Amino acid sequence: MNTTFSARTLVPALCAAATLAATLTACGSSEADTAFGVFFPGSVSDTGFMESGYLGYQRLEETLGDRVELSYVEQVAAADYQQALVRFATTNDLVVSLGGQTDADVRKVAPQFPDVTFVEIGGPADATPLPNLAYYDPQQAEAEFLSGAVAATASKTPSVSFVGGVELPAIVNAAKAFGNGAEFARPGTRVLTPQYLGDFNDPAKAKQAALANYGAGAGTVGQIVNLGKSGLEQAAAQSGALMVGGPIPGDCSNPAYVGYVHTDIGKEVEYAVQSTLDGTWKAENVAFGLTSPNGGTDFLLCSGDPAVADALDKAKTGLATGAVEPY
Repeated sequence: MNTTFSARTLVPALCAAATLAATLTACGSSEADTAFGVFFPGSVSDTGFMESGYLGYQRLEETLGDRVELSYVEQVAAADYQQALVRFATTNDLVVSLGGQTDADVRKVAPQFPDVTFVEIGGPADATPLPNLAYYDPQQAEAEFLSGAVAATASKTPSVSFVGGVELPAIVNAAKAFGNGAEFARPGTRVLTPQYLGDFNDPAKAKQAALANYGAGAGTVGQIVNLGKSGLEQAAAQSGALMVGGPIPGDCSNPAYVGYVHTDIGKEVEYAVQSTLDGTWKAENVAFGLTSPNGGTDFLLCSGDPAVADALDKAKTGLATGAVEPY
């Protein structure tokens, strides 16, 4: 586990007591009264969900760094989630955990610290909040509906496909939404069976899955993987086919990319911190995305094809007005 903490009064005790295999930096002291910790089970440079959240963390450092103490931990092994969350809860007023893979452990730890506020981002959309645990839903399915519409319209073949990391409920729903978006934009599109890699960060598995999909006729591949995207890029280049990037918009100079989903997970990290500071935090389910006033979802189109742009606009309008459901 690679762990990074910002300076704060209780961190030295945490550093001294650490038993996990971890690298601790910036352990020190501070006079700040309020402390917020963000738990990234993956890498904050994964080009995906975790890094998107970390961008929000960095914005908080810039805007609130002189008012509060901020800390984060990254790259934690699944077997260590609960232990790391406990340590975090002992030294912070708010703990934000990213990813549905942490849900079971967050729900075990939160009741042990009734005076600490917890927020889980990307957990089960139908999860029941606890007295001190709120759920924030980025509604990735909305973004993937847009991705499916773009993928199908831009595809050079009548088929598209989706590659996901871990088969979590949110990822499964996103895969369904991708297929629905494809059908919405281009009725009759063949949507191959989604492939789940069991890992968000394995380029080799991602490449193998994408090559299989391209070989089966897919002209465009949608995805929710993190570091695995480099494998998808290799497969797209090798096959002369297309893919959709995200959740962080990238460079359109790569001919493989028809566009990028933009899911701003950092916006949710900022929301958690700000609502705690201003006293509006509630133990509730909070939605983000196109159909929420909180925003957080967009799409950067790389294709210059007017038909693709039109399909994207219609998909956005359909979702925003409630005329269509993502899944």
